[in-house]
Amino acid sequence: MKTLESGNREVGDARERTSQAGLFEQAPVDHPVAAAFEEISAWLDSHREALDWVAADVDGGCAAEAGRQGLTAETILRCGLLRQLRQESWRELAFALAATVGSVKAETWERIGLLLLADARAAGFEDGSRVRMDSTVTRAHILSPTDSGLLRDGVRVLARELQRARERLGADAVRFKDHRRAAKRRHLEIRSRRGEARRRESYRKLLRLAERTVGYAEEALPAASASGAAWAPKWAEKVEEIIGLVRRVADQARRRVLDGERVPALEKVASLFEPHMDIVVKGGRGTQYGHKLNLSTGRSGLVLDAVVEDGNPADAAKCVPMLERHVERCGQAPSRAAFDGGCASKANLAAAKAMGVEHAVFQKKRGMEDAEMSPSAWIRRALWRFRAGVEAGISHLKRCFGLGLCRWRGLPRFKAWVQSAVLAHNLARFAALRIDSG
Repeated sequence: MKTLESGNREVGDARERTSQAGLFEQAPVDHPVAAAFEEISAWLDSHREALDWVAADVDGGCAAEAGRQGLTAETILRCGLLRQLRQESWRELAFALAATVGSVKAETWERIGLLLLADARAAGFEDGSRVRMDSTVTRAHILSPTDSGLLRDGVRVLARELQRARERLGADAVRFKDHRRAAKRRHLEIRSRRGEARRRESYRKLLRLAERTVGYAEEALPAASASGAAWAPKWAEKVEEIIGLVRRVADQARRRVLDGERVPALEKVASLFEPHMDIVVKGGRGTQYGHKLNLSTGRSGLVLDAVVEDGNPADAAKCVPMLERHVERCGQAPSRAAFDGGCASKANLAAAKAMGVEHAVFQKKRGMEDAEMSPSAWIRRALWRFRAGVEAGISHLKRCFGLGLCRWRGLPRFKAWVQSAVLAHNLARFAALRIDSG
């Protein structure tokens, strides 16, 4: 009996499948999870082209041919999905797997997902005629940031890189004073001191330490470049990136703390290690650090589309673009659509009707009449109930498939994490639909 991580056929010269025992291969297991895994495995076996897409991503990121042969494309795909389906840690699946699976692009996970949705339509599980749309946030794996903490991190990281350069080039070539301990003391002072005047004085001291450390790093850059060492270009690129981020943090700290200015979220830096992430405040809840997602799901429970947004756009601004994506993917607009209250506006209702949506129901009216959204009271009530189910679907995606917190670093891998979580969810749902249909 095959499972998600089993494989025994050849799929290409560079990334052959290897024969190996699967989780449930030794003896039949009468369990719903085993049945679902068998259905998922059968679907993966029926779409061999997905392995070529994964192999292209992984092989494209290899810098050299030397070293041991890597994991097969099928192992990477199946293990990546298995991790999301079972929500096990990378240590439990093997630590070295994380980097390899992480090299699969978001576009590839999404492309495989479109194959699955095409099969769901062919099987009659989903036709895209009834959709519900909502947004949520996937958090980045960082601590809640403060300006003092970011300044301290900047001093710490730059001092560490300067120390590495000094060990390679010598003390005469790289001159600097290590301010890490002093920056830590100032940071702790800011956290513990009472009174704005005393806190501002500690901020001034911390800002001076950060500026001096930035100056040391800028002076070391020419020496590293002149050395001609193989490590120098990459080191200089990293240091220049950190210098730019520390300068931005210093600017926002001066404006906010010393000048009393309100700094817009779009202008803030919230992490030196994940600078791509956004500061998102959604629905009057607490501030979250990550990226906003717009999701659409169908009557089958499958996620039909997932978009990682840039910044913190209003839901109303993304209502029409999500409908346009649905038309592009399905070939026609849904006949019935249910939207969150944040999308409600007369302009969005008019745009939805113009695109061919017969019944477009919003959770909030915002000046719209019920009859404008749908002439049928029964359909309106049904769509309001249908929309409410999206909250449970989002919760399921976060609790069971890792959509709530991304543990991969960098924006490309953040997007890949989201798309792989969505694909894992859809595979599990597709398997359940096939089992229920007999």
